[in-house]
Formats: sequence, C-alpha cells, structure tokens
Amino acid sequence: MTEADILKALSNVQEPDLGKDLVTLNMIKNIMISGNVVAFTIVLTTPACPMKDMMRTASENAIKMLVNKDAVVKVDFTSNTTSNRLQGDKVLSGVKNIIAVVSGKGGVGKSTVSANLALALAEGGASVGLMDADIYGPSVPIMFGVRGERPMMKDNGGKGLIVPLEKFGIKLMSIGLLVDEKNAVVWRGPMASSAIKQFVTDVDWGELDYLVIDMPPGTGDIHLTLMQTVPVTGVVIVTTPQNVALADAKKGIAMFAQAQINVPIIGLVENMAYFTPAELPHNKYYLFGKEGGKRLAEEYDLPFLGQVPLVQSIREGGDEGVPAMVGQDELSQKAFRDFASLAVRNIAIRNANIPKTKLVEVVT
Repeated sequence: MTEADILKALSNVQEPDLGKDLVTLNMIKNIMISGNVVAFTIVLTTPACPMKDMMRTASENAIKMLVNKDAVVKVDFTSNTTSNRLQGDKVLSGVKNIIAVVSGKGGVGKSTVSANLALALAEGGASVGLMDADIYGPSVPIMFGVRGERPMMKDNGGKGLIVPLEKFGIKLMSIGLLVDEKNAVVWRGPMASSAIKQFVTDVDWGELDYLVIDMPPGTGDIHLTLMQTVPVTGVVIVTTPQNVALADAKKGIAMFAQAQINVPIIGLVENMAYFTPAELPHNKYYLFGKEGGKRLAEEYDLPFLGQVPLVQSIREGGDEGVPAMVGQDELSQKAFRDFASLAVRNIAIRNANIPKTKLVEVVT
C-alpha cells in the first residue's frame, strides 16, 4: 500500500454535507502505513460534527475494497472549525462563528433554546460562548445558577476588559451579571445599543468556535446594532407552533432577508412542539397546534432544525440553574442534541457556499 493508493481510495468518500470528497476538501492528514496497518487523520469542520462515524466507516470500506481487503484501518479525528470571517476582522477576532438566536415574539423559549444549543455544541467538543443580549429581560443568570455573581476585569494594554463567567464548560455574559436583578433596566434605545456594543468589544471572549447570542424578541435597535457591529455568521429562528407565534416569526425572517441586512438564516427550530408528560414518555399532546414551525420552514424554503418538546424538566432545570443539557431528562437532551447537530451541519454548509456576511452599514 502506498500513500497515493490511500488518497485515491479516499477520494471516493464524500463529506456528507459539503458534497465533495475528503481529499478534494483537504481533510486527510498524517497518513502512516506499516505493513497491513494504515492510519490517518480526518480533519472535521467542527468538533461537534455529527457525521464522523459515517465518514469513519466509509473510509474503512473504501480502503478495504479498493486497496487491500486485509488492511487494518485506524482513523483519528481532529477538527478545524470552518469560519466565513475574513482574517484581520478586528471585532471578536478569535471567534470563528457568531450565531444569533432570534424570535419574532417573546415567550417562545428562545433563551432556553440558546442556552441548550450552546451546551450541546460544547458537549461535542467545541469552544463556546453565550452572550445574553436581551437587555430588558436577561435570563442567563437564572438559567445557569449564577445569580448575584459578578464578572472580573482584566487589563489589556491599558484597556479594561470584562472577563466572562464560565459555567458548564461555556463562557457567559449578561447584563443581569452587571446590574441588581431587583432593579429594572430603564434605558432608551441608544443606551441598550451601547451596552450590546460593549458586550462585543469590551468582553474578553478569547478563542471560540461558536458565540451564541440570545437576542431580545422582536426586530429592533439591538438587532440592528449587533449587525452593524460584527458580521454575523447566521441566525436561528425560534418559534412555537401556534399561528400567533408563526406570524411574528415571519417578520423576523423578513427582517434578515432584507437587502440591506441580508444575514443568512441557518434554520428554524420549533419549540414547545408537543407536550410529553414524564409518566407517559411516548405520548405527544399538541397543545399549541401541530407542526406549524415545520410548515413555516417549508413555506420559506428554510432548513428545519427540529422540534423541542414541552417537557416539565426543561422548565424546572432552567428555573433551578441546571439547563436541560446538563440535567437528567434524556428526551429533552436528545431533542437539543439533534437540533444542535443540524445547526452545525447547516453552519458548515453556509460557510462553504455563501459569501461572508458584511456589516450592516445604514438602515433607514
């Protein structure tokens, strides 16, 4: 067996999401051959890649069928998370992907989805941050059990930077960590927008594969400020199945599709899709309607990222500071893992096929 033989065989193995073979994509590294043993490394597009077992099996089969049926194939994995950001981007220069989680209205579980998306990505091995950009209704301190904690400051060449808290393996920042939760944040739009700019420019996020941003509900100042401050990789739309939520979700979709904004939509996730009681784990009760989010995704030709059930443990975990992804409920964890897997796949496809998102310059 030669290295050329191995590469020729692996040129028949497709990366499932990008539609090209592993050799063309330059994903094969460190080929080593000793007798009948061949070892090599596949460089994944993300540590959280859900398709690596499929690629391992396909690679083993290709070498045994096309090179040596007696070969002992050893496949290692490493990752280099894809990014669509230009080298030299000054703002959040160490962050490869910025994912905004948005909803047209409040009450659809956007913060729950954001928190558990971040945790599911980190569980897959990615380095992740979670920014709570919901200035008027911050949820992160409660959901992660860090109420009353305050972030530290560090000096960076004469400029003070806020050091985000770390919990459950991800970095956290929220206005709720800076102000007393008993006091209302009574700010006009420009003040809220200024706070969001500071969360982007004055927080030491460091090196991250993904920064998940929990946006406020609606389509307003804070959304525009974020898009004008940093190029966003894409947005995840959260909705519930009922018509009232779907009507507002359409407004969010329309906002990001506008020519002067034009931020890619990674996909849509349907939260509270059905109720499943703990004592009847196989029963589904469609309290808010059935598959409204799925139909909306089809109507707008958006990737559908899955359904998250309405489960009591999700609510309890959020209130107790233990999100579903680090709790005990397997049903909700599977739903969030499946959602995160589809999200990272669509991010990789987006990075491979769509030009870099530019900063929004003027919106009138």
